[in-house]
Amino acid sequence: MSVSKPNEVPEESNTLLHTALFAQVAPDQAEELLPYLMETTLDKGDFIFREGDTDCRLYVLESGKVKLTRTSTDNRVQLLSIHARGEVLGEIPVFDPTGGPRTASAVAMTDDTRVVWLERDALFGWLDKHPRVAINMLQVMAARMRSNNEHISDLVFMDVPARLAKTLLNLGSRFGEPMEDGLLVPHDLTQEEMAQLVGSSRETVNKALTDFSNRGWIARKGRSIIIYQPGMLIRRSRR
Repeated sequence: MSVSKPNEVPEESNTLLHTALFAQVAPDQAEELLPYLMETTLDKGDFIFREGDTDCRLYVLESGKVKLTRTSTDNRVQLLSIHARGEVLGEIPVFDPTGGPRTASAVAMTDDTRVVWLERDALFGWLDKHPRVAINMLQVMAARMRSNNEHISDLVFMDVPARLAKTLLNLGSRFGEPMEDGLLVPHDLTQEEMAQLVGSSRETVNKALTDFSNRGWIARKGRSIIIYQPGMLIRRSRR
């Protein structure tokens, strides 16, 4: 893992300044943050932060993929979510510094994963000068809460094939690469991690994947999925 000094992060490539959190920020206001930004490059398997850490940094993924995980008391690891370029990580202790340590770990899924970060004091000092920007941040965090509530609802009301279909569609919309006859989705997940993301057992998810494949909706290719019939997945996700 390597760390760049704040002023070594080029302005034109600063993902932080082009995320939803900062979408409504005027360029001259955004430039005030540049001296406070740091950038880190990580290899696959490196931790950006760990469950239990007490730092108050806001991270933004500049390139690569990152997974959020939690570990149980008996050392079982649960995959919570996957994050892609431009997404914010670790915002909870930034806006709730007295709420306790970090509740999850962030792990790089690919080599040359790059993240930029901003310390809480620098962010809040900037917000004191530009308080209306906080409204946009609240909207983004509300959207994150809405997504989390939808995920909880899916776990309660949808069967495993429906949740799997919805998960594949979500991965496709975020990471899909168009092919002549379909959409290649390089998810970089093990079978166990795919099951965790869906919220079921590996055996049940594999059974559903086999069914989708036999119907011609998808094909499996290593740690990738090829989606041939997204319409059928959409229909199955709504049953």
